[in-house]
Amino acid sequence: MKVEVALAGRSYDVSIGAGVRHQLHSVLEERCPDYQLCVIVTSPSLLEEPWFDFVPEQNVHFVEVPEGEDAKRLEVLESVCEELAALNVSRSDVIVGVGGGAITDFAGFVAAVYLRGLRLIQVPTTLVGQVDAAIGGKTAVNLSSGKNLVGAFHQPVAVLCDDETLATLDLRDRHSGLGEVAKCWLLEGRDASEIPSTSLEQLIHLSVALKARIVSADEFEGGQRALLNYGHTLAHAIEALSLRRSRDELRHGEAVAIGLGFAARLAYALDRVDHSVVANHDDVLSRFGLSSAVPKELVTADIVAAMGHDKKARHDLTFVLAGPSGFETVTGIDERDVTDALEEFRGEK
Repeated sequence: MKVEVALAGRSYDVSIGAGVRHQLHSVLEERCPDYQLCVIVTSPSLLEEPWFDFVPEQNVHFVEVPEGEDAKRLEVLESVCEELAALNVSRSDVIVGVGGGAITDFAGFVAAVYLRGLRLIQVPTTLVGQVDAAIGGKTAVNLSSGKNLVGAFHQPVAVLCDDETLATLDLRDRHSGLGEVAKCWLLEGRDASEIPSTSLEQLIHLSVALKARIVSADEFEGGQRALLNYGHTLAHAIEALSLRRSRDELRHGEAVAIGLGFAARLAYALDRVDHSVVANHDDVLSRFGLSSAVPKELVTADIVAAMGHDKKARHDLTFVLAGPSGFETVTGIDERDVTDALEEFRGEK
């Protein structure tokens, strides 16, 4: 199945289903007919996967980057750009990101900044990549101060979401991707009782369709696209703090699940919603098998400070919250209110 991201003059399809990775050659011929070199950005471990059998036989160069969030560093960006320069990559060439959300984020940013813009195809191979990171053109690398603080909007020409690549993921990676799915489920107002009867491909399609619809209406996050950051203010803060401790301490989807649980409680503490909204969030997270517990090792004051560095903030604390009119971006939330809600969420008061 296909979902269109409708952008004036730059629309593209997100293909979903078993085996769609094999469409890469036809996508290259159709969307990049003048390319001379196809640069595959991926990690060494992914090159060993049995499904990595879909790249063209000629005019291909592989650029290997570190695994996961370790790829999203400025020094890696510089190294890769130097490699592209040595290959004499031109504006007629194309970057293909193959990997999870971190690698597609990174590959997208490389495509955005090298020669001021190269064509990009994304082949996300994790659930979180297929339902969120590889779609919509948001690309970035991290700073020690926070996630995704150096980035650009750069749309791909195609996205290939092949669910056969999910079969080789470990259970934790498959599971953590459901955090982004839960976000979409809540934004869509779907009933929690429907979750057990919804297939994985249907969950991917629901998430992609929601994101495509919102991105088509608000490409550069001037309005409703900010809703896709639901749960992410806390998520990015605890991710950044966890990354300083261990690369594998907290996955993105796990952090988003925690952020969703907290966002419902913050909305309740601010009298924007009643307790039924909190209960529904807990029910959705539970049915997806997700935890909303903040890691005990993280200090509440550090988390609140990190949330102030979130890229959505405007020198204040900014959250996407549910309310009487639905979900909306709320700015200028008092730090004491956030701290009190977080302490209660963590059982510290």
